[in-house]
Amino acid sequence: MRKHKSAAGLCLAALATASLMPQMTMAQDKGISDDIIRIGVIEDMSGIYADITGKGAVTAAQMAVEELGSKILGKTVELIFADHQNKPDIAASIARKWFDEEKVDAILDVASSSPALAVLEVAKQKNKIITLSSPGSVRITNDVCGPYVVHWAYDTYAIAHSTGQALVGAGFDSWYFVTADYAFGHSLEKDTGEVVTEKGGKVLGNVRLPVGTSDFASPLLTAQGSGAKVVALANAGADTINSIKQAAQFGLTQSGQKLATLAAFINDVHGVGLEESQGLTITEASYWDMNEETRAWSARFFDKVQAMPNMLQTGTYSSVLHYLKAVEAAGTDETETVMAKMRELPVQDIFYKGKIREDGRMVHDMYLFEVKKPDESKQPWDYYKLLSTISAENAFQPLDKSTCSLITKK
Repeated sequence: MRKHKSAAGLCLAALATASLMPQMTMAQDKGISDDIIRIGVIEDMSGIYADITGKGAVTAAQMAVEELGSKILGKTVELIFADHQNKPDIAASIARKWFDEEKVDAILDVASSSPALAVLEVAKQKNKIITLSSPGSVRITNDVCGPYVVHWAYDTYAIAHSTGQALVGAGFDSWYFVTADYAFGHSLEKDTGEVVTEKGGKVLGNVRLPVGTSDFASPLLTAQGSGAKVVALANAGADTINSIKQAAQFGLTQSGQKLATLAAFINDVHGVGLEESQGLTITEASYWDMNEETRAWSARFFDKVQAMPNMLQTGTYSSVLHYLKAVEAAGTDETETVMAKMRELPVQDIFYKGKIREDGRMVHDMYLFEVKKPDESKQPWDYYKLLSTISAENAFQPLDKSTCSLITKK
């Protein structure tokens, strides 16, 4: 294992284990710059998003590399990764050094929206491919889109619309929002509220709370008293965990109301426990227990990480796999040629089946899950039961609503 140090901070690099593959033609060999296909991911390895990105995202990327034999076109695939410490300036500095000095061909995930947007701008300046699974900002395929920018696993629009459409369609047509008082929370509340009203439902009220609120008693009791069929948590991280725990203490779901999270992951359920999170609805793009293939892959992932994967981590696996398949099909790691091949080839792996649109959005089905009751769970991490599948066409922002400059307006 090689270690790199830069002014931006410590960057660890792992050289993928080489394995034998048939040699390709000399013409293809010459298409690989410096004889190495070098890819990178910049994650939160030690902060608040480490559990949902971090080691798991790096491991998922490495598993994609190994799935293809650790070589493409007879050349070694090298994966490097770094910790951006949730600081956009550090993330941008790492990306710039990677492109300028480390000969990185593509960055295939960056945790959290602010660091991701900073790295995205560097990638655009350097004409390099960047795919993003961990951040949720819809700006990635709107005002800051680019010809080599792809948004992979989810975004706030998909979460809001998937959850809103499915629950209103199932008869849960009155909503009350408990919202984190910052842009991310506002966006989740706005997008979901619009879907609820568009589908014939009603928003009965909302309360906005500072990030880091520890006492949710008053807003949850108000939501409970509103008579709303759905209490929607437009928050994330510790705020989500605390509000779920306190909702359970007040018997909110046991009284018949539906508790819907708009930014939660299976890791949050594991941390809270089924006793307190039962009945919760969560939208994700993947689930480890969908079929035999996902279970087998996830078992290998668990052996390395001691947790089952969430959609951010499976998204990183999928995007790395697709990028490497495109390099192989293109016969080169040159940016424009590879990007064209990525758009041409369908995304097809055990977790994701979709395509990359002209705005850079990789569209695929989303899934609405309900968290099981403790007596319904048969084993550790057996937490979800599927409520509905939201088609790619309905889950993501339609092109006619996009502000991406790449879209040809008719």
